[in-house]
Amino acid sequence: MQNRRWDILIAAVIVALFGVLTVLSGGRVLFGGPESRAAVGDVVPFVLWFNFLAGFAYVAAGIGLMLRKIWAVGLSTTILAATVLVMIAFAVHVLLGGAYEMRTVWAMSLRTVVWGVVVGLAIRDPDGLAPEPRNEHP
Repeated sequence: MQNRRWDILIAAVIVALFGVLTVLSGGRVLFGGPESRAAVGDVVPFVLWFNFLAGFAYVAAGIGLMLRKIWAVGLSTTILAATVLVMIAFAVHVLLGGAYEMRTVWAMSLRTVVWGVVVGLAIRDPDGLAPEPRNEHP
């Protein structure tokens, strides 16, 4: 049980940091100048916006997991499901001949795997997210 709590804590820190980096990098492309946009090549706008907005959810889920909040399991599951749906939409975009960068394929694949692992850890032992019971003596 204790190892699972460490697993969840490590995953929580990783996804929270990943979320901060996602917001910063996505924000730079979305709100930076034309040179920032040009530097990333063939951006798929719906993927960029999804990742930017999802970055905030990553941070929230990471904090929730760190604090052992059971709602973080639901948020993590929602992030995973939304990521899979965006990945499918991205695949359709590519199959229809839309412009894209190969790094988007890798980034979306990494996001899907990371959230799959996080959800797997969180649902494997949801009680691991509950605070440790107190030993109260009468």
